[in-house]
Amino acid sequence: METVEGIKYTKSPKDGRHFVRVDLSIHGDNQLLEDFLDLQEIESRKNDEAISLDEFNSYIDKRIKMNV
Repeated sequence: METVEGIKYTKSPKDGRHFVRVDLSIHGDNQLLEDFLDLQEIESRKNDEAISLDEFNSYIDKRIKMNV
């Protein structure tokens, strides 16, 4: 496998899972990486409780009033 500066591939000795470590100081401006991380965040929240737009707006209004 080709090596790329700032990217390390590791394998867990315990369960054999593979991991990729990315040095964001080198690759932090990479749009493809940013999109991938956004998708991971979306996937992690897919089972979160949803709220209506009205509930959200009410919550934001209260937060703004607390900070004024």
